[in-house]
Amino acid sequence: MAANGTIAASGGVNAPAAARIDWIDYAKGICIVMVVMMHSVLGVELAAGETGFMHVLVAFAKPFRMPDFFLISGLFLPLVIDRDWRTYLDRKVVHFAYFYVVWVTIQFGFKAPAFAAETSWRDVGLLYLESFIEPFGTLWFIYLLPIFFVVTKLTRRFPPQAIWLIAAGLETARISTGWTAIDEFCARFVYFYSGYLFAPYVFALSDRARSHPPLALAALAIWALINAGLVEAGASEWKIVSLALGFAGAGAIITMGTLLARAQWLNFFRFCGEHSIVIYLAFFLPMAATRTLLLRTGIIPDIGTVSLIVTLVGVIGALAIWQVALRFGAGFLFKRPAAFWIAPKKAGPMLQAAE
Repeated sequence: MAANGTIAASGGVNAPAAARIDWIDYAKGICIVMVVMMHSVLGVELAAGETGFMHVLVAFAKPFRMPDFFLISGLFLPLVIDRDWRTYLDRKVVHFAYFYVVWVTIQFGFKAPAFAAETSWRDVGLLYLESFIEPFGTLWFIYLLPIFFVVTKLTRRFPPQAIWLIAAGLETARISTGWTAIDEFCARFVYFYSGYLFAPYVFALSDRARSHPPLALAALAIWALINAGLVEAGASEWKIVSLALGFAGAGAIITMGTLLARAQWLNFFRFCGEHSIVIYLAFFLPMAATRTLLLRTGIIPDIGTVSLIVTLVGVIGALAIWQVALRFGAGFLFKRPAAFWIAPKKAGPMLQAAE
């Protein structure tokens, strides 16, 4: 297999299930840092009642931050979609459900006292149960992924072009029911399904970027100017425009990840991409603690700098929590124990990592 993966003649991704592809890890790393940045910056600005220089970066990334994550999540689905239902559900539904249950319980443990102070412990209990219907806080991504996996497998016998057109129509329809699962499904499924359907073209894009760096850099510069201009003009969320920017931004991050992988620069992003779910699960705690500490003490008066520090601590702190958990026998926080498998495992570790 080439360093950036190969494509089978049938249009599927031809790579071992256990293989890691360098540019994908870079792209995922960029995305997860942007996700932490968004939550950190908006949280700081909300608490402080003012905005800082980091707000511009968050606004710039909004059109493509989640589209790229979902598109990459669908890339390797052609390799596994024809597995038997029991194995498929174990790897693609039970796996994420386990981590959702574990981490929604942890998040509730930290937030329950504040909720109870505003209402009552009975209401807190009801709110906890409601989190299994209405995704809680930052965890909506891993709540939604299993739904995407199941819907894609159920519809694989239907004309893919028709499914894609329906998904694109749902994105442009701006569905707003107030239920996160429904609203985010409608807004994001087109990107996940595109990763599954157009995987050969995504890998071909990466191949071209790797082979022609100057052209790729020029394309990135043009994209950045257009994306920034549309965001500044308030047009980035217009119907059709948002869909186009989502795909353009996903292509840009893939290109950026490929160029970084080719040059072996900024390996921190690659490491973050390799452990993106670990960061996604755990960043809320160091992020919230650092935000509270900095804003209450007023050590750093500049809101932009506070936002930057909170972002960095959120990422690094999540990785630190992961390492501490592994060293002190709490690996179940990031690895699914054998007791929670419903399909036979291959020979290997008794725990399946969050990735």
